[in-house]
Amino acid sequence: MKNDARDSNPSSQQGTSQEAQPKPHRFTLQRVYPALIFAPLFYVFIRYLPPAAFFALIFIVASLAFWEFTKVTLPTSPSSLSSTFWLGLVGLLLAAIQWTDYLLPIMISTFIVVVLLLIFMFIPQQLKQRLPQPVAILFGIFYIGLCLGHLLLIRQLNSGDLLIFFVILVTWAADTGGYYIGASIGKRPIAPQLSPKKTVEGFMAGIIFSVVLAILSHFWFLPSLSLLHCLIIGILLACVGLLGDLAESAFKRSAGVKDSGSLIPGHGGILDRIDSLLLTAPTFYYYMLLTK
Repeated sequence: MKNDARDSNPSSQQGTSQEAQPKPHRFTLQRVYPALIFAPLFYVFIRYLPPAAFFALIFIVASLAFWEFTKVTLPTSPSSLSSTFWLGLVGLLLAAIQWTDYLLPIMISTFIVVVLLLIFMFIPQQLKQRLPQPVAILFGIFYIGLCLGHLLLIRQLNSGDLLIFFVILVTWAADTGGYYIGASIGKRPIAPQLSPKKTVEGFMAGIIFSVVLAILSHFWFLPSLSLLHCLIIGILLACVGLLGDLAESAFKRSAGVKDSGSLIPGHGGILDRIDSLLLTAPTFYYYMLLTK
């Protein structure tokens, strides 16, 4: 009734139009249902199925994310035949990560991809307007395949299945804290040109959430990771995850779209859900290598 009264008063309509709009980042059950479905399935894939099954899961996620990436960044979608070829390259890249022992080329390639990603964050139109389509597609293959493929490398570490849970939970905590707290009390945009809705307050909340969940994970299922490491990793992944989120926001902004897709109700596309993880997974893996 309150909204009806405002609408019936033309003199107050302009002054209260923004107040009458609901907050875009409100809590809804629609955002919870996918987590209730996918979390148990993911747990089964990690804990009880062989490595080949987990590889298949990563390939499916990477393929869907890559398909969304092409729709967001390319002027025209690739044909079915060329898409099959490109997805085959995604599979070959993941297979090279899973079943080869040459870590140095993976490290160098990942570093190059991250540098290019940071460049495209500031000039996202370059990817869509000036790069040849095959070059842009190759960047997408390496961006998604290499970064997400680090989950395959994490699983090969000691207690790798638990470490995968850890990095996903901490990344999710930072995203969730920034999403809801930023919407509730956030006032200062952290990158207004890329994503006006992301705020300094939300970012700080994301750090707190990720650190808290990292410390809880130490007591819950990962005592081998010290409290000091949990503190450092919580801060580090929250910062890196924000960069991954902003990078995808830059791509979507250049394409004029809100979400990369609509596959997950209440969340958007696959790429929307893993954008932070694409940078936190490699960061976590190399942190573990340096500190073991």
